[in-house]
This record gives sequence, structure tokens and C-alpha cells, in this order.
Amino acid sequence: MLSAFARAFRTPDLRRKLLFTIAIMAVFRVGSFIPTPGVDYGNVRQCIDQTAGGTSLLGLVNTFSGGALLQLSIFALGIMPYITASIIVQLLRVVIPRFEALHKEGQAGQAKLTQYTRYLTIALAILQSTTVITTARQGLLFQGCTLDVLADDSIVTMLLMVITMTAGTGLIMWLGELITERGVGNGMSLLIFTSIAASFPTGLWSVAGGSDGIRNTIILVAVVVLVIGLVVFVEQSQRRIPVQYAKRMVGRRMYGGTSTYIPIKINMAGVIPVIFAASILAIPTLIAQFGDQTAGWVQWISRNLAAQDAPLYIVLYVVLILFFCFFYTSITFNPDEVADNMKKYGGFIPGIRAGRPTAEYLDYVITRITSAGSLYLAVIALIPTLMVVWLGLANNLPFGGSSILIIVGVGLETVKQIDSQLQQRHYEGFLR
Repeated sequence: MLSAFARAFRTPDLRRKLLFTIAIMAVFRVGSFIPTPGVDYGNVRQCIDQTAGGTSLLGLVNTFSGGALLQLSIFALGIMPYITASIIVQLLRVVIPRFEALHKEGQAGQAKLTQYTRYLTIALAILQSTTVITTARQGLLFQGCTLDVLADDSIVTMLLMVITMTAGTGLIMWLGELITERGVGNGMSLLIFTSIAASFPTGLWSVAGGSDGIRNTIILVAVVVLVIGLVVFVEQSQRRIPVQYAKRMVGRRMYGGTSTYIPIKINMAGVIPVIFAASILAIPTLIAQFGDQTAGWVQWISRNLAAQDAPLYIVLYVVLILFFCFFYTSITFNPDEVADNMKKYGGFIPGIRAGRPTAEYLDYVITRITSAGSLYLAVIALIPTLMVVWLGLANNLPFGGSSILIIVGVGLETVKQIDSQLQQRHYEGFLR
């Protein structure tokens, strides 16, 4: 593999793409440490050292921003607004026929949907930046820290902060598209990969510095290796449904007569159900922080929904993950549409009649596979909670199941793209 890396950097065109990608990722990390105008950076650093920082929802955004959120940097929102906008646009295809029509129009329709996603990203960035600044102004961003993280809380300064964070999100979106066009891999995915990977060393160091640090660190590293192996094994697994195309004459040419297959992954929804479930469960906690802390409903939320090791939280978390797995899979894979396309081009599944029987068979297979995939995703998502309870880490776990899913998935996809480009140049590639 190391020799394949050396061949990749000896190839001028591929070397240029790799160096460009690394340079953009470096720019993204540098921007995560540049404070937003109006922020008292010294007090921010002290609050980060004193507290765990923020609610679980803000903690999720902080993970995807590589720690930039709690530092209130210009890239504080990270790539989260774009992820949310992309998910919303995909979900709107179900309720807005215009979006579904654009999706079927090919490249021109996809370009239009991408434009809508960009507009929605900016709107969400304005909303999220306003929420973050309001939370920081009221002292709720860092629980237990009494220092003022804002040097000036005037309207003009806060408006400047909103504009700066929104512009930072737009710049991140542009950097991701640059990587996709001129670099290697998917730009947005690589920026998420960079953000999550950047938080690992600090998190491991915090675990190693606590009580039983050496033992906990060894256990964590072992668990990470085992989980990565499990994720690679499951994410690479496929159910291949054979498809046969009948021969047909078009003019004097004969087409068809080929055999192929439909690859169906066990986890077709990816990490989206975990993000949805965590975000929904974090909303009551966020609302409760603005209420009277002595009220009964606030204390009930603090006992049952704020603590991630609470039995009710775990049950709701698993149920939401299972629900969103089936819901998102039904959106991304439509058995009726696949069956119609196969029938249109003369394809059929051996032993299954074309048309409605094919759609019912595909729906049956998808339901069975998604059942296993949703349980797998729920187990991976619960690993941080179980490790915190078993090791007594006080929520200092440096990784989550969703983080490992993203890192492994993006890493595999990027390596495959580099491998395909090496093979195009008559090299052996990474994979044998």
C-alpha cells in the first residue's frame, strides 16, 4: 500500500490533485482557529478547559466543525448547515413533485437542486449562527462557566458575528466544491472527515489524563479497532440481486443479452438516521435550558433526556434510529421506479416476472436487509454511551459511532477513487 502511495505521488496529474486536496483541508483547519469578531478568545479557552461545553445538539455540531463551534471561530458552524440542507432537499422530493421532476431530469435537474441546496444552506447558516450567538450571550453555550465569552454584546457586533459565521459557511461550501472539481474524492465528505479526525488526538489525551487513564486508553483503542473492522465488513457487504437483459434487435444491431446485478448495501441510509435521532432528542434539552430550572418539566427533561445514559433516552434513541433507517431508505431506493426502469430496457430478475412482481420482490428484500442494517446502526450509535457508563469517562469519549461510520466510509470511498485513477494509468492500485 505504501508503494502505491509512492506511485500516486510520482504521477504528476494525480500528485497535483492530492496536494491540492491536502492544501484545502489545511485551509479549512486554519479557519477553525480564527475567532469571530467580538469574541473574547481568552475567556472562551478558559470555558472550554473548565466545562464539557454545550448541549448534546451543540456537541453534535461541534463534532462536525472540528471543535470550531465552541471556539466561536469563523468556521464555527462547519459543514452542518450544508448537511442539513442536503437532507431537507432530499426529503422534499417526497412532498414536492417539482423536486422529484428535477431529480429525474438528469444533470440539468441536479444542478438546479444543488442551487436550491446552496440557498437553503445560507438560510440555515443565518438561523444557526443566530442561535449559537444568543446561546453564548446568555451563558448557555458553556455549562458552569461564568465568564463572558462575548467582548461586546451590542446589536451591531452580534450582527457582524452572524454575517461572519454565515460567510464562513459559504466559504466552506465553496472549498468543498473545489475539492470535488479539482481534487480527489467528495469535497464535503473530506471536510467532515477532517473535522472529526482532528478531534481524536485531543479526546484521547483527555482520556489518558484521567483516572485509570492508561487502562481506559488501551480499552478505547481496542474498541475503536474492533468497531472499524466491523464497520468496514458491514459497509462493504452487499446483497447482489441478479438481473438478466433480454436480447432485442434495433435496426441491424442486437442489444441486450447481458447479465448484471443490483447491489444493495446493508446500511443504505448511512449515518443520516443517527444525526436525525440525536438532533430530535437534543431539542427538548435545548428548550429546557431557556426555562425555569426549578420547574418540574425542566427537571424531568434533565433526568430522562439530558443524560445520554438514561434508560428513556436510550430507548427513544434506538426507536428513532430504526424509524429513520426505514424512512430514509424508502426515499433513496424506490422499488417501483427500479422495476419500471428494468422493464423499460428489457431487464428482469430470473424467476420473477417483470413489473409489479419485481417491485414487490425488491421491496421484500429491502425490508429484510434494512431490518438488519438498522439494528447494526443502532448498536454502533450506542457504543459511546455504553463506553461512558462502563469506563466512567464523564462524557469525555473522543469518538462516536457516527464519527467512525463517517471516517471509515469517506476513507474507503477516497481510496477507491485514487485506486481507480491509478489503474487508469496502468498501475496496480491499492486494492488487489
